[in-house]
Amino acid sequence: MELLPTTIVAGPSLLTRASALDQVVGKLRAGKVYRREDLAYVSNAVDRHLREMVSGGALKRLAQGLYYAPKKSVYGTLPPDDQELLATFLRDKDFLVFSLSSYNTLGLGTSQLYNKTLVYNHKRHGIFSFGNRQFDCRVKPRFPKTLTPEFLLVDMVNNLDELAEDRNLVLQMVVRKLPGFDQAKLKRAVSNYGSAATRKSFARWQDG
Repeated sequence: MELLPTTIVAGPSLLTRASALDQVVGKLRAGKVYRREDLAYVSNAVDRHLREMVSGGALKRLAQGLYYAPKKSVYGTLPPDDQELLATFLRDKDFLVFSLSSYNTLGLGTSQLYNKTLVYNHKRHGIFSFGNRQFDCRVKPRFPKTLTPEFLLVDMVNNLDELAEDRNLVLQMVVRKLPGFDQAKLKRAVSNYGSAATRKSFARWQDG
C-alpha cells in the first residue's frame, strides 16, 4: 500500500504562543527602556516572552528586570538615552546627570577626564551597571534642574577629594577666580547645595 506524504500542521497552542509573542513585540518602541512590569501588562507569560525577545534581539537586557528595545542607526545599535534609562530605573524624572569632567568648564585649571557618571536623585544610592555603563547614583536633598557655573563650583568643592588634580592648587584657583562668578547666584548655590565644610570655606573666602 502506498503511503501518502504526511503534512505537519501547527497545533493551536503553538500558534497561540507565536501570536501572543508577536503582540508583545508589536508594543515595543525602538529606543525605549522597559521594566519587567511594563511588559507584564501586555504579556500573558512575561518571563518566557522576555527570554524569547532577548534571544531574538527584540530586547537587550540591561540589568535585572530592566530591558532596552534597540534603536538602529547607520553606525549600528545605539545605546539607551541616559535620561530615558534613568527615568525608568528611578521611576522618577527628577534627577541630574553629569560628570566630574564638567568641572573643567569652570576655567580653574582642571583638565582630567573621568568615566564616572554622577546621578543626583532622591531615591537610589550606589553604583549601578546597565550594560557596559556605570552610574554613580547619589541621594541628595536638593540639586538644580540644569548645570550652572555656580552650582558646579560649589559641587567641585564638595567633591574635591575625588579629583585627580592637586587639591591645594585647585583651591588657590577657586579663590583667585571667585570674583568672576555671579555673586548672588553663588551665594544661593552655596546655601542650597554646599556641604557644611564647603559653606565654611566660601564664608571664609568671601569675607576675606
